[in-house]
Amino acid sequence: MTRLHILDLSSNSLVGEIPKDLGKLKSLLELSLYDNHLVGNIPQELGTLSDLSSINVAGNNLSGSIPKQLGECSKLQFFNLSRNGLGRSIPVEISNLQSLQILDLSRNLLTGEIPRQLGLLHKLETLNLSHNQLSGSIESTFDDMASLTSIDISYNELEGALPNIPAFRNATIEVVRGNKGLCGVIAGLNPCATTRSKGKNNNKKLLLILVPTLACLLSLLLVVGGSSIVRRRVRKTEASSKDGTNENPWAILSFDGGMVYESIIEATEEFDPKYCIGVGGHGSVYKAQLQTGEILAVKKLKEAVDVEIANRKAFEREIHALTETRHRNIVKLYGFCLSSRHSFLVYEFLECGSLKDVLNNEERITTFDWKKRLNVVKGVAYALCYMHHECSPPIIHRDISSKNVLLDAEYEAHVSDFGTAKVLQPYSSNWTSFAGTFGYAAPELAYTMEVNHKCDVYSFGVVTLEIIVGRHPGDLISSLASSSSSSSCHSTASWPLKEVLDQRIPYPEGDVLGEVAFVTKMAFSCLSPKPEHRPSMQQVSQAISAHNSIVLSASEDIKLEELLDPTCFTY
Repeated sequence: MTRLHILDLSSNSLVGEIPKDLGKLKSLLELSLYDNHLVGNIPQELGTLSDLSSINVAGNNLSGSIPKQLGECSKLQFFNLSRNGLGRSIPVEISNLQSLQILDLSRNLLTGEIPRQLGLLHKLETLNLSHNQLSGSIESTFDDMASLTSIDISYNELEGALPNIPAFRNATIEVVRGNKGLCGVIAGLNPCATTRSKGKNNNKKLLLILVPTLACLLSLLLVVGGSSIVRRRVRKTEASSKDGTNENPWAILSFDGGMVYESIIEATEEFDPKYCIGVGGHGSVYKAQLQTGEILAVKKLKEAVDVEIANRKAFEREIHALTETRHRNIVKLYGFCLSSRHSFLVYEFLECGSLKDVLNNEERITTFDWKKRLNVVKGVAYALCYMHHECSPPIIHRDISSKNVLLDAEYEAHVSDFGTAKVLQPYSSNWTSFAGTFGYAAPELAYTMEVNHKCDVYSFGVVTLEIIVGRHPGDLISSLASSSSSSSCHSTASWPLKEVLDQRIPYPEGDVLGEVAFVTKMAFSCLSPKPEHRPSMQQVSQAISAHNSIVLSASEDIKLEELLDPTCFTY
């Protein structure tokens, strides 16, 4: 279709890469591929489309760098590459787009400095570079951009003075928030330091030499002094432990746990297998007892020497977001370490291990009674409700399973393993690759990769049934799905609840039976194959709290069909 002027395939479910052959559409004026599932690189062949006025490929899973050949689209006015995974630096060739009015490169993994050549875009009105990893100073970049009326450089690593232009003078603090050292004309920012005399101005070169030198000397002194102080504190802590006191060693730690790096290596003997207490998809978990007596769970990540720096930074940001969570039913993350030698996460150690371990241990199962099981269900529900509805932005776990629910000595539930967690970004479709455990993942993930809170709701339903049944409920779920379309009187739905419950502990009675029946009914509602029919975790949490405070009753001959939600297991 060589005479085609407008190609709009946006907001579909297109997969695969952008075809290079689109470069043959020489008459194309507008190209819209936004909000699909496209992957791979942006074809450099698009740079041959000299008449293009609009390119919009936002909201995909594109990677690689921005092709410098796109700088040859001299008539381009609208250019949107936002909400992808594009990395490396912004090509200076974009400055050749002299007709450009709107440029949106936000929510990618772009690094390096903002090219000063962007100041040549004299017709540019809107510029969005937010949520990247851009660094350096921007003081002189935008001085000549008189047409610029809207700018957003928030959540980068930029520093220095803001240009004194209308786009910044008329802006709010939101457009620069999340950087490490900006100052200037926006209300809420620190004013920039000014020189009062030419003498100070002439001494800048001298300062540029002296300051780094003095900083290096000071850093060396701090390292030597800090090491000495740490050694003294460790000795004091050991002494206090012997005296019967147990001072918290984490009180002296920095965020990344660097000060106890060697202590953890020593406690695990360089991660010897004999200290391994669990293996997961993203790494192995080790039990580490420090010299202070503190016991920690250390999750050593699988080696990934080929991981790009940009992806590592994105991982660090995800961890930083998770450290903001404070909830009794979420395992405490003390810190993490990313280094060329070892990369690991440091968590609190929970005595009883995982829910899966308890359910599979015939000796311990007899003490895991119905009240404790109901308490575990409530704990997981409260944790997910907090993550989905009280965290900002919301956090989706994506791998809720019995192996990722840890129990303390009182059988209180703690949701763990946030290696696949997704922080939902506003104004984003939040598409991603599959993550989770088969048998717990929501069925819609077989044909769509959009992450939302209803994926966790489904997994919660599976875990709840697993607690009730005493084993993974896959066979039960399949049987109920089959019987929903069958009129047979002997279908699974007609089974008594008594036959389904874990037979290894006594049958619940009285109010406890009522609570078990209610929790089973709630689990079925969470397992609806249609996400819109599942309740939110807030609704589940509120229902649990409400039914916990009233007397429930259920007859001993109650059948599963009385507990099934009408929207469950129907396709």
